[in-house]
Amino acid sequence: MITNLLLLVLALFAFGLQLWAMVDCLRTKAANFERAYKKTKGFWTGMTVGASVVGALYILMSGGIGFFLLLELAAVTAASVYLADVRPAVSDARRGGNRSQGPYGSW
Repeated sequence: MITNLLLLVLALFAFGLQLWAMVDCLRTKAANFERAYKKTKGFWTGMTVGASVVGALYILMSGGIGFFLLLELAAVTAASVYLADVRPAVSDARRGGNRSQGPYGSW
């Protein structure tokens, strides 16, 4: 019982991350992905929407341990990669920044 409750709380937190990644990806212009030298917007939209669908299904199926937990972990990883790596680069490109800048100026 405690294990199921803990998995549900973690699944709800993960679903929040997945939704955040999906909404941010959908709101970002495709040109910003190209400026940041990341994969295309279509790729990241597919990854984040797929992650959100897996997260919703995991919650609706009441979690559990097994193969679907492995899919949920992969979905959380995809959303986390977007939020930790792609989102900062794309937002920097959105502001017109240059990723080739070092800490003390251009290389």
